[in-house]
Amino acid sequence: MKEPAVSADPTQVLAFDPSCHIFQSNGCGFEGPGLHSFLFEPLWGDTNGLYFNKPMLLALLGSLVIVGFFWAAFRKPKVVPGKLQMVAEAGYDFVRRGIVYETIGKKEGEKWVPLMVSLFFFVWMMNLWSIIPVAQFPVTSIIAYPAVLAGIVYVIWMSLTFKRHGFVGGFKNLTGYDKSLGGVLPLVMTIEFFSNVLVRPFTHAVRLFANMFAGHTLLLLFTIASWYMLNGIGIAYSGVSFVMVIVMTGFELFIQAVQAYVFVLLACSFIQGAVAEHH
Repeated sequence: MKEPAVSADPTQVLAFDPSCHIFQSNGCGFEGPGLHSFLFEPLWGDTNGLYFNKPMLLALLGSLVIVGFFWAAFRKPKVVPGKLQMVAEAGYDFVRRGIVYETIGKKEGEKWVPLMVSLFFFVWMMNLWSIIPVAQFPVTSIIAYPAVLAGIVYVIWMSLTFKRHGFVGGFKNLTGYDKSLGGVLPLVMTIEFFSNVLVRPFTHAVRLFANMFAGHTLLLLFTIASWYMLNGIGIAYSGVSFVMVIVMTGFELFIQAVQAYVFVLLACSFIQGAVAEHH
């Protein structure tokens, strides 16, 4: 599996040495994946200034794929949809009815459907790059991408909260103000404030990042191990490791869709909390 990596040796473009196998007389050891598997040499520019690397390229290509798909599906919509339009409508309707309407409600949620559909398919596409040949890297395993997406949701959530309820009402909304709590109210408000204002956006980004980071690391581990043990009696072990590559790839397909769903579901829950009436 080819993975450009930052290294002291500028000629190194793999996450492991392809000439190294178990039971070799030169005694080379197993070179497992690490942080270097997530660091990429610039395709253009240099790291001291502006540059363009593989994750950026994949993010750009993924955006073009999503826009191209929906443009091709809806540029000439038909009453009786063709296969492409049917797939696009099913995906759009899944996010609209299955996530937005169920979380925010139809009346308040309709205006947020375009944003949530865009978020869902963008996150899913960025995740899918992990198992697509040649690309083989989930863009969302770079923390900057989930952080920016979570930041966009956070700004919308905070803006909507104070716009809908005013400063005092928005503060009560974020801190869970309820005078019936009596003496524990200050403690509850403090916990709720830190949970909503600081912890929520952090976990929103890290949940997506951590799952994609871990999934890619496991795929790399079993892929590299399959190649490393492909020598002598180690071929038997290599076969087992290769089976795990297939199993993990299937599992990653499931996780990639789930993480896109969870990311959008949480975004909708934040907005629902912002528009909800405070009592």
